[in-house]
Amino acid sequence: MAASRAFKKLSLPEMISDDLRDRILSGDIAEGEAIRQELLAEEYEVSRMPVREALKRLSAEGLISWENNIGGSVVKHSLREIGEIFDLRALIEADLFRRAIPNMTSVDFERCEKILADMEGSYASDDVGQWGQLNHDYHAALYAAADRRLTDDLLARISIHSDRYVRIHLSVMKQRDPARKEHRKLLAYAIEGDVVSAGELLEKHISRTKNELLEMVAAQRSQNGA
Repeated sequence: MAASRAFKKLSLPEMISDDLRDRILSGDIAEGEAIRQELLAEEYEVSRMPVREALKRLSAEGLISWENNIGGSVVKHSLREIGEIFDLRALIEADLFRRAIPNMTSVDFERCEKILADMEGSYASDDVGQWGQLNHDYHAALYAAADRRLTDDLLARISIHSDRYVRIHLSVMKQRDPARKEHRKLLAYAIEGDVVSAGELLEKHISRTKNELLEMVAAQRSQNGA
C-alpha cells in the first residue's frame, strides 16, 4: 500500500501564529509594537482563545513578550543582543558547515545549486520576501549533511530571532553582488572539500552581515529617537 500523502491539518492557533510570525519577521508588525489580543481577535474574526494560544506560541519562541490579562509587545532587541544573535550564528553555522562538507554528496551540491539559481532569480526580480526564504533554505542545505539534529534545533531557535533583521538588511542592501559571490564561493569550497576556507568564509559572511545590519539599525533608531 502506498504511504499516506495527506496534508498536515493546522489548528486555528497554528494558522494564526504562523501568520503573526510572518508579519513580525517581515516588519509588518514592528519591533516594540504593542500586541492587543482583542484587536487581533477582531482582525482574524475569531474568539480570543485561539489568539491567546497563538500568542503563547510566539512568546515561547521569544518573538513577543506576553502575559495573560496584561498584554505584551513584539520583542525589541538591543544592539548588543542583535550582535550576540549573529555571533551565535557564526559559531554554530561554521561548525555545522565544517562537519557537513566531508559528508556532502552530488545530491547536496545539486540542491544547493538549484537554490542559488532561484536566489539569483529573486535578485533580478527584486523579490526580497522570496530572497529571505531562499537565503535560509540555502544555508540549511549547506549544513544538512552534518546530521546534527540537536544543533539544528538550537540554530532554528536562533534563526527565528535573526530572520527579521536579515530581511530588513536584504530590503535596503544596495550592493548585493558581494553576498551573491560569497554564496557561490561557499558552495565551491564545499565541492572542493576545502573545510578550512569554507569555515573562514562563512564566519566572514555572517560577520559582514552583522556589522552592516548593526550600523543600519543604529542609524534608524537614532533617527526615530528610539
